[in-house]
Amino acid sequence: CVVVLLLALRLAAQTPANIAYKCTPEEVEALGLNCSPEEPCAVFLELSSAEAAGKSLFVTGNLHTRDVTLSSILLASDDGGITWTEPATRIRNASLEQIEFLDQQTGWIGGGMIDPLTRDPFLLLTRDGGKTWRQKMILEDTTHGSIAQFHFNSLNSGELILDASQ
Repeated sequence: CVVVLLLALRLAAQTPANIAYKCTPEEVEALGLNCSPEEPCAVFLELSSAEAAGKSLFVTGNLHTRDVTLSSILLASDDGGITWTEPATRIRNASLEQIEFLDQQTGWIGGGMIDPLTRDPFLLLTRDGGKTWRQKMILEDTTHGSIAQFHFNSLNSGELILDASQ
């Protein structure tokens, strides 16, 4: 499946950003997709959260078909939403949810794997204003659950609520 999604986050009349997604044959098989070049799968962009850090805007979410979450997505703009980049590598079968910045340099994004139940919650962390992100698993062992919400008061103090229900 080859799909181009249009991101229409606009404060003024601007050209929508193109978000490309191309399934490899391995992904089609691994994700159990019923797609072909003749009948490609529809891929949707689902946005979950938005945050500003200084002059930068960030939007989190995922790419999915009607039945399967394909990958996480993080979009960033330094020019008020005119152009967008992806500062973090997409994570297969994952979704990114809440995003929070403590200051213009330090931020967190809550995420988890979704296949089909939410499991293995993690945080993405940045200390350079969102230019780079690193993944930090919440739990050591694979377990069902998701980050319900979080808030950090400082670099060393905060709260995170983990929803372990199925």
